[in-house]
This record gives sequence, structure tokens and C-alpha cells, in this order.
Amino acid sequence: MEDKKLINIIEATIMASAKPISVDKILQILSENYISKNVSSEKLKQEGISPVDLPSKDKLLSLIDKITLFYKDRGIELKQLSSGFCFQVRNKYASWVSKLWEEKPQKYSRALLETLALIAYRQPITRGDIENIRGVGVSSQIIRTLSDREWIRIIGHRDVPGKPAMYATTKGFLDYFSLSKLSDLPPLSELMDIDKLDPELDLGFESVER
Repeated sequence: MEDKKLINIIEATIMASAKPISVDKILQILSENYISKNVSSEKLKQEGISPVDLPSKDKLLSLIDKITLFYKDRGIELKQLSSGFCFQVRNKYASWVSKLWEEKPQKYSRALLETLALIAYRQPITRGDIENIRGVGVSSQIIRTLSDREWIRIIGHRDVPGKPAMYATTKGFLDYFSLSKLSDLPPLSELMDIDKLDPELDLGFESVER
């Protein structure tokens, strides 16, 4: 199959996905469509498709790079997040379309932001560690909120009396804040105080994905 048709299929697949989609998942979808038992060999022949047309992972990534380049100067962009690829409205145009969002952006307390920042930058970390650093207790509601949003998870228990849970961020955390990996976080040295964390990571605003 020619690259142009593959690019269109890949673009449509990413656009149709309700959440970030990985390269492996895209390849799986391509494979299932190419060799589906529900598609006759005659139809495949008419479409000019055969199993040998399946792109390699490297080929697929190169085509995704072309799609990314195509949207370089447009209102939306193809973004690679931790869980995969998705289309997003560019940040500089978010204010123009924000009225379309049914759910109003949720604001979070300073205590929650401090807790999330400590988990993100110091993980794995226990609740006791967070309390020692902040100098105050961490409410169960904060941990519950971060867990319910699937931004943090328990990755183990420290081998000390009481076996306290150790927390770390999730792929959902990275996806929400448009990060592909933890190293994409702004350097902690650049955050003068926790109040700067909100605009740095757009904590108050949902990204627009399609």
C-alpha cells in the first residue's frame, strides 16, 4: 500500500481513538483489518492490500513523523504522550475553544499541588516522607483525589515497621499534563515555589483531545 493511504489510515486511527493510542495498538488494528476473516480475499485484492503491506514499527514511526510535521503550523498538533499518540488543540489556542468544554476546569488546593509535586519529583515516596518535607499532615482526601484521578498509584511498601505504601505517578499523570516521560517535567530548580507549578503544568486546565 502506498504511503499516502497508510498515512491517511494512521491519521484517522489516531483521530478516532478516545485516548492516546500506542504504535503497537495501531499496528494491531492495521493487521486485524488487513487479514480479518470478515474481509474476503477478493475485497482485499480490490483494495490492493495484502499482509506484506503491513508496515514495520520503524516504518510506522516514520509515517507518524510525517503526520506530525504536517500539523506543525496548525491549530492542532499530533502529540506523543506516555500512553501513545493523540491529537490536541495547541496550548496557545486553548482559550479560543475553552467554551466548548462541558466540564469546567477543576482547581486544586495548594496542599494537593504540593503533594503531587513531591510525588512526581521524589518518587517513590511515602505519605510520611511527604509529611516530613511539608511539615504538616497529608489528608486522606488528597491521596484519594490523586488516586481517583489515576495520577498516582502504590508501587510497593517500604520495608520498615508499618510497611507504609510507596507512591509514584502513573501514565495517566503524564498523559494529562502532555508529557511523554518524567524527564519532560520542568526542572525542580526552575520552580521558585509551588504556585508556579500550576501554570507550568496547566494544572487547572484539561487538554483537548480527539
